[in-house]
Amino acid sequence: MKLVRDTWLVFQQEAGLMVRNPVMVAFSLAQPITYLVLFAPFLKVVMVDRGASSYADAYRIYVPGLFVAMGLFGGLFAGYGLLSALRAGIIDRCRVTPVSRTGLLLGRALMHVCLNVVQAVVVTLVALPFGLRVHLGNLLVSYALLAVMVLLSTSISYDIALLVRNENSLGVLVNTVGQPVSLLAGVLIPLVLAPVWIQRVAFWNPFAWATDGMRALFTGQILQTVVWQGALIMVGLAAASLFWSSRLFNREVS
Repeated sequence: MKLVRDTWLVFQQEAGLMVRNPVMVAFSLAQPITYLVLFAPFLKVVMVDRGASSYADAYRIYVPGLFVAMGLFGGLFAGYGLLSALRAGIIDRCRVTPVSRTGLLLGRALMHVCLNVVQAVVVTLVALPFGLRVHLGNLLVSYALLAVMVLLSTSISYDIALLVRNENSLGVLVNTVGQPVSLLAGVLIPLVLAPVWIQRVAFWNPFAWATDGMRALFTGQILQTVVWQGALIMVGLAAASLFWSSRLFNREVS
């Protein structure tokens, strides 16, 4: 119970800081909405031979991929906030309080989860006038899958930040890892259009499974095997990564 309480206290503090900076939240939405408006219509032409006969079909293909990209990069850049808190002495000051160190980490991670889910809701609302239609239950499940995805990418970012302790190195590693992972997840163009060798490589990319599961949810196929497979992979990896992040954080700030 203490861990839950401490996590909630840290989350409230971090969420309060985020709410007091709405400009940052607005700017973080600029890129996904730009891609939504300018890139998604191309898929109607590209995917016409695969059943995308309308703009609604194109958005059902692209919005899930956009969610995965948001969850991946939104979490991977979370390490900057942790490094900033370490350099400002915020973490050191918290060490002398009874707050759990694991709670310090989880509370920050949950703030990023909340931010990305809110962004996903905004993106969904923006896509509705363009023809996007998705069952409410499937949409809620996709938000839950996105939340687990953000937890995974955030914990990975924290691991990298704690190991390198340098913003420049973090940026290089995040971009080096994030770009190929997102492309091999099919967030822009579905992997069915990729060469066979790329599809085989993408088979080992957990975010590709999440993308396929998310797209199945948006097309109303919640009972498809790929949905629970993607969810199971994300939950397992997120739990393992959070466990490792917690141990690394406890060791590094001791």
